[in-house]
Amino acid sequence: MKVLKFGGTSVGSVNSILNVKKIVEAVEEPVVVVVSALGGITDKLIATSQLAAKGDVAYEKAFSEIVTRHLDVVEGVIPDAQERKEVQEKVMRLLDELGNIFRGVYLINDLSTKTSDAIVSYGERISSTIISRVIDAKLFDSRKFVKTISQFNKHIVDFDETNRLIKEAFSPLPKVSLVPGFISTSAETGEVTNLGRGGSDYTASILATALDASVLEIWTDVDGFMTADPRVISSAYVIDQLTFTEAMELCNFGAKVIYPPTIYPVYHKNIPIRILNTFNPEAPGTYISKEKGKESGKAMIKGISSINDTCLITVQGLGMVGVIGVNYRIFKTLAKNGISVFMVSQASSENNTTFAVRNADADLAVDVLNEEFALERSVGEISDVTAEKELATVAIVGENMKRTPGIAGKLFGTLGRAGISVIACAQGASETNISFVIKLKYLRKALNSIHDSFFLSEYKVLNLFIAGVGTVGAHLLEQIRVQQPKLMEQNGLKLKVVGISNSKKAYLCREGINLEDYMGELNEKGHPSSPKQLADEILNMNIFNSVFVDCTASLEVAAQYERLMNDNVSVVAANKEAASSTYENYQTLKETARKRDIKFLFETNVGAGLPIINTMNDLRNSGDHILKLAAVLSGTLNYIFNTLSADIPFSEAIRMAKEAGYAEPDPRIDLSGKDVCRKLVILAREAGYKVEQKDVKQECIIPEKYFEGSLDDFWKNVQEVDALFETRRQKLEKEHKRLRFVATMDQGVCLLGLQEVDSHHPFYELEGSNNIIMISTERYYEYPMVIKGYGAGADVTAAGVFSDIISIANIR
Repeated sequence: MKVLKFGGTSVGSVNSILNVKKIVEAVEEPVVVVVSALGGITDKLIATSQLAAKGDVAYEKAFSEIVTRHLDVVEGVIPDAQERKEVQEKVMRLLDELGNIFRGVYLINDLSTKTSDAIVSYGERISSTIISRVIDAKLFDSRKFVKTISQFNKHIVDFDETNRLIKEAFSPLPKVSLVPGFISTSAETGEVTNLGRGGSDYTASILATALDASVLEIWTDVDGFMTADPRVISSAYVIDQLTFTEAMELCNFGAKVIYPPTIYPVYHKNIPIRILNTFNPEAPGTYISKEKGKESGKAMIKGISSINDTCLITVQGLGMVGVIGVNYRIFKTLAKNGISVFMVSQASSENNTTFAVRNADADLAVDVLNEEFALERSVGEISDVTAEKELATVAIVGENMKRTPGIAGKLFGTLGRAGISVIACAQGASETNISFVIKLKYLRKALNSIHDSFFLSEYKVLNLFIAGVGTVGAHLLEQIRVQQPKLMEQNGLKLKVVGISNSKKAYLCREGINLEDYMGELNEKGHPSSPKQLADEILNMNIFNSVFVDCTASLEVAAQYERLMNDNVSVVAANKEAASSTYENYQTLKETARKRDIKFLFETNVGAGLPIINTMNDLRNSGDHILKLAAVLSGTLNYIFNTLSADIPFSEAIRMAKEAGYAEPDPRIDLSGKDVCRKLVILAREAGYKVEQKDVKQECIIPEKYFEGSLDDFWKNVQEVDALFETRRQKLEKEHKRLRFVATMDQGVCLLGLQEVDSHHPFYELEGSNNIIMISTERYYEYPMVIKGYGAGADVTAAGVFSDIISIANIR
C-alpha cells in the first residue's frame, strides 16, 4: 500500500482538488490519502482568532470569508446536486461550531493554547470532509489514533500508542482511505492538539510507518528538492535522488519541501519518500531513501540551503579557558527558556563560544545568559554576551563530501573570490554538511557563487556590466550574441550581460539584457546615470562573478575601477586612462586585483587584439627580464605614412585616415603622439619599469603651432607642411627607406619620434594600419621576439576585449 499526502496548495482550489482525484484514481493498490487544510486557511484561522481575541468585530468578516471559500469549493468539486447538498450540510455544521468558538473568544477577549489548537483543527477537518467525497474514500478521524504527550511546551507523538491505534483503525485496510493531517489529541487529556506547522507531512509519515507502506508520496507544488532556492538561483534544478541524511540536512536549513520530522519515522523503517508535483504529475520528482544513488554528474555536493533569519550570540572571556561546564551552563540556560540553537562554533582556545539562533530569540538569549553569568561578568572573567543580527546561515549538503579532500577549501576560496567574509562556520564529523554564517546582504551572491563553483549550475556564468555601447561596445555586444550558443554548448560558459550604459543612461537587469535589442532596452528602460551612479548600482546589485567592461575613453569611468575591484568586481578595460595614469594608481589597481584574487585586464590598451601584454607577462612570469622594446603602436600614423605618396600629400593622407575610421574626429590627437605615449608607458610598466607619462621624451611630428586654434584652423593650415613631408619622402624613396613613428624603451628610458627605417628593418614592410612590437629580453636578445598584426579598428579591439573576458572564465 501507499500513503499519499497532499498539501495546502494541492487542495487549494477546485482545479487542484480535481487533480488530486485523478492522481488517486490512477493508483491501483490500496492507498491512504492525507490532506492539509485548503491553501491559506490555517493562516486565516489564526488571524481570525487573533482578531476575535482583541475584541475586534472585523473577525466576523474574516470568518465569513472562510465560510464562502469552503462553500465555493464544494460547489465546484461535487457535480451531483444531492451529494453536494449532503456535503454542504456537513461542512456547515463544522463551520457553525467554529463560528461559536470564535464568538466565545470575542466575548471573553481571551485565546488560550487549548482553544487555538481547537480552532486550527477545523481547517483539516473541513477539507477532509469535502475531499473524501470527491475521491470516494473512507474518512478517518486522525484525532482518534494520533496521540501526543507534552514535553517542553510542545506536542510530541506517543509512537507506541499511536502505532497501536492506527493498526486497529485500519484493519481491514480500505481501498481508499482519507485522513486529515496535522491534527491529533493528547494521550493524557483527550484535548485537541496538533503536530505543528507542516504537520500533515508528519501525519503521513506516521501512517506510512505504522502500516508498513511501500512508499510515502508527498504531493506539493514543486517538482522536488531543488539544488538551491530557484527564486534566488535561476539555474537551480531538481535533485533526482537524495539519501535520508541529505534530505534532513536540507530540510533543517530552510528547504521547505517537507516538514523535517517527517523523515525520522520512515527512515527507521527504510520506507522511501518521493516528492511529486500535483500540478505536474508526470515529473519524476525527488526520490529519498537510505541508498546513495549512482553518481552521473560531476557535482560534489547535492544542494545548498539557507536560513536568512539568523543571529549570532557570542559568549567570550578569558575566564572560560580550561573551565569545565561553561558550555553546559550556556545550553542548559537556553533549553530552559525554550531557545533553539541551530549552529554552534567554538575556537579550540576555548575563550569563546558562538551559536546561531533565530532573530526572535536573540534578545531573550542575551538576557538569560547575562543573568546566568552575572558573577563571572562582575569580576571580568566573562564579557557581556553579544548578539549580531542581519545575518544568514548557508549550508552545503552532500554525502559525497565524505572523505573528499578540498571541499572546504574550494567553498571558502569561492566565497573569498566573491568578496564574502565568513563570520562563523561549523562542520560535523559526518562531513555531510558544512555550515557558515555571513552578512545577510551577501546571501544571494554567496548562493549563486557556490552553485556556480560546485557545478550545480548547467553553465558557469559571468555577469557583465558594459560601459560604452558605441563603436567598440557595439561590436563587443554583437560578438557576444553570436558566440554565446557555442560557448554554452562547447565550454559550459554563459556570458550574461546584466548592465549596459552610455554617457547619459544606464540599464541594469539581474535576469540579463536582450542582446537582440539592447539599444531599445537602454532607451526605453534606462535611467539617467553618471559613472559614479553606475558604480553604485553595480555594487548595490551585489551579483556574483561580476565583470565590469569599460569600452569608453572616460577618465571618470576609469576612476571607478578601484571601488569596483575592492568589492571583488573584475575589470576589463579598452580604456587606457587607468593603466596610463599615475604609477601609484596603476600599482594600486594591480595590487588590489592580486589581493582580491580578481582580474584587471587591459590587453587592448596597446595593440587592439594583438597578444602583446599577455606575452610580456608570460615572459616575466617564467623568469625572463625585458630589456628593450621597439614598436609602431599607432595604426593611424602608420596608415598615414604608408599612404603618403607623390599623388597623396601629407594633409590628404590625414584626411583619408579620418574618413577610413582610423583617426580621431580631431586628428591632432593622433598627431600629438599622446595616444602612443600612453601605450608606451603601459608597456614599460608591464615590462617592470616605473615610468610616468612625463618621463617619455617625445619628438613632435608637426610643429606645435598646428595644435593651436580650432579644428577648422588646423585643416586650413596643415597643408603648409605638405611640401616638407614630400621633400623628405622623395629623399627616403631614393634611399629605400620609409618613415615610421616609433616608440622605444631601453631599460626604462622611453622615447617617441619619427624614425627612418631601411628595407632590412622589421618595420619597413609594415602595411596599412598594422602594429608591430619587438621585445628584447635576456633570452630573446640577439633575435628579439616580434609580434605583428592588425592594431586598429573597433572589430579587432572588441575581439581583444572579448578575449580578456573569456580568460576570466578560465576556460580552454
